[in-house]
Amino acid sequence: MVSAVEQMAANTSWAALGKATELRSRILFTLGLLIVYRLGTFIPVPGIDGAALRDFMEGAAAGLGGILSMFTGGALGRMGIFALGIMPYISASIIVQLLTSMVPSLEQLKKEGEQGRKKINQYTRYGTVALATLQAYGLAASLEAGDLVTDPGLFFRASCVITLVGGTMFLMWLGEQITNRGIGNGISLIIFVGIIAEVPAALAQFLSQGRSGAISPAVIVGVLLMVIATIAFVVFMERALRKIHIQYPRRQVGMKVYDGGSSHLPIKVNPAGVIPAIFASSLLLLPTTISTFSGQQTGPIMSTLLAYFGPGQPLYLAFFTGMIVFFAYFYTFNVSFKPDDVADNLKNQNGFVPGIRPGKKTAEYLEYVTNRILVLGSLYLAAVCLLPEILRSQLAIPFYFGGTSVLIVVSVTMDTIQQVQSHLLAHQYEGLIEKSQLRGKGKKRARKGPARR
Repeated sequence: MVSAVEQMAANTSWAALGKATELRSRILFTLGLLIVYRLGTFIPVPGIDGAALRDFMEGAAAGLGGILSMFTGGALGRMGIFALGIMPYISASIIVQLLTSMVPSLEQLKKEGEQGRKKINQYTRYGTVALATLQAYGLAASLEAGDLVTDPGLFFRASCVITLVGGTMFLMWLGEQITNRGIGNGISLIIFVGIIAEVPAALAQFLSQGRSGAISPAVIVGVLLMVIATIAFVVFMERALRKIHIQYPRRQVGMKVYDGGSSHLPIKVNPAGVIPAIFASSLLLLPTTISTFSGQQTGPIMSTLLAYFGPGQPLYLAFFTGMIVFFAYFYTFNVSFKPDDVADNLKNQNGFVPGIRPGKKTAEYLEYVTNRILVLGSLYLAAVCLLPEILRSQLAIPFYFGGTSVLIVVSVTMDTIQQVQSHLLAHQYEGLIEKSQLRGKGKKRARKGPARR
């Protein structure tokens, strides 16, 4: 039988959005901050030679410059104040989470609840400042080496570093505000908006190549069909679940004995969502951000990195696959689904998996099931991110049609819609509670007159 919650979720319509004032204010707040982010991508860093930068980015758009521009919403191609994007924050989050699982003091701090989480977030912010400063200084030096600056010198480097670091910290603050006071995950939405905003221009450029004869019409149709098939596959896999049966024993309350109930513990095929792809892309872009603008001035080490870790190269694909698989397991067991915590919660609620003893045995069983599911989930992520990348590098397709960008767009869209539906469902619950309270107030007990003798 369908539960009452499922019936309410099925009956929830978008027409209820007009009545949910809190949800509407959250959506407007999120849209306002995302507009602020998009405006910031068009504010240039002082001292940049716009014409030289434009010519350089046209030549670098087919290489790493295209990837960097995609993840910064085009701000890097215009050298806006958000040119570093949110990637330093993501890289700092990766480092702090890795240290948390390896350093005992940080692991203990993680178990201290809200105060420990605030302390870890503070360390992440410090790491963001350090990484953004290093990347900003390297980027400023690379811009000078590439003759893309009108007045090179110490003043330009200082102003460039201050501007770029301030832009990254402001983006981090925007993401936290969206997560806390808006709708959806702020960091993912910032990357999502940056990709979506550049898709129309990339699509127009792609179609213009077809009109000029650079790309055959069959390739254009094939690419569009590939994108549609990738979207459908991502939606199917993101909704795929492995349900574990949970049984609750009989309980006695006073003189009454209630029958035990049963439910299901859902485990997604991809519990980590889009995070492994973003983390892996961030690590790939970290050593190449500085060297992108320096052109022929790169040293032998950076030249080797650019040669072997370029898009479509074997080492790039192998490293990308390894990082996706690693972060799929790491993020799942450390953030999104912890078997020990789930087993403890089930034990506290007197729930158990049939045939499995509560406690440690349940945690081992959940870890075993999750490990097997993640084999399929990590391979799915790697296939979605890599197969379009291989075809794109061979057919000169824009980066915005690659697997990573499609995965980010589809996953963030599904997650945001799910959160909107959750808010609508909560609003529907609140309306039912208020109606029941009003009905209870309207029923007044009739006063009994004095008993006749």
